[in-house]
Amino acid sequence: MNPADLLSAMKRTVEQLAAFNEMAKALTSTLELREVLALVMQKVSSLLLPRNWSLILQDERTGKLYFEIAVGDGADVLKGLQLNPGEGIAGAVFTSGAARLVHDVGGDPSFSPRFDEASAFHTRSILAVPLLARGRVLGIIELVNGPMDPPFTNEDLTILTAIADYAAIAIENARNFRRVQELTITDEHTGCYNARHLRALLDQEVKRSERFRHPLSLVFLDLDHFKSVNDTHGHLVGSATLKEAGDLLITLGRQNLDAVFRYGGDEFAMLLVETDQEGAAVIGQRVCEAFRGRGFLVEQGLDVRLTASVGVATYPDHASSALDLIRAADFAMYAAKARGRDALCIAEPIAPNGGTGSHEFPER
Repeated sequence: MNPADLLSAMKRTVEQLAAFNEMAKALTSTLELREVLALVMQKVSSLLLPRNWSLILQDERTGKLYFEIAVGDGADVLKGLQLNPGEGIAGAVFTSGAARLVHDVGGDPSFSPRFDEASAFHTRSILAVPLLARGRVLGIIELVNGPMDPPFTNEDLTILTAIADYAAIAIENARNFRRVQELTITDEHTGCYNARHLRALLDQEVKRSERFRHPLSLVFLDLDHFKSVNDTHGHLVGSATLKEAGDLLITLGRQNLDAVFRYGGDEFAMLLVETDQEGAAVIGQRVCEAFRGRGFLVEQGLDVRLTASVGVATYPDHASSALDLIRAADFAMYAAKARGRDALCIAEPIAPNGGTGSHEFPER
């Protein structure tokens, strides 16, 4: 190597080391997963200048792989697709944990053409590197070349491997941090959110509702005569029933919009954003009907039958604050119990003096 080439190579090395140092600082400066992914996207784009690339992660619930980030031709289509571990070159890299540099995918039996077919792109070569953290593969960073793009090099592989190493640690740390956060807001028996999180979230949503003039509703429910389940079958069966009841409520709400909480004992709540009294009453009636027509713990050889008393309150019709909204929904729920249980009641409108009416709690 002549001196000019050597100097140029050394300069590139220094620039890469500086970039890696900057990347390490950036990726360890946050524990928010969205920020980590945005930083990964920025560093891949600035260091490698790829026209088409993706970051593929594994869904921890289903085990399938999905495109968390997709850049380039057909990216919007790819974001809606999933693949199985072992499928295609990216899936093979995920399964093996070993990086692949494929110059011509036409001669590689691992290549899966269905992603080209879906995105109307023609892949010539692929560079795929696993995201490895503590011996576990979290996902893959994949660079894709078209017929007219310059070929990938071993230097590209080295740079992408370094990015993947930093990214994997940052993603794992962010996920662990999110799990710890979830433990503080989740009820350990049902997996629903807890009452503390309801109060915190409700404060935020009431402010948002006030700002944007959107209604906000709260559904409270109590499982009728639940004590008899514990008395008849024991507390383990009672806890399993509560878990199944929480799962049922989650299916009755709108995905990614409504939240379900275990408020305490056998009481649950559903927070319905941008939902007026009429919409909340529909959900509340659906809750009554779902419990009335279901047997719990059937797969365990039991057939536990339950009904629910449901109360509905809406901000700002029935309450002027987050705390008042909880009280209004709670009063309405106990009004449903007073009517004979297995019923739905709507909270009373705010009284002229700003209160919610002079309710008395029926006996619990």
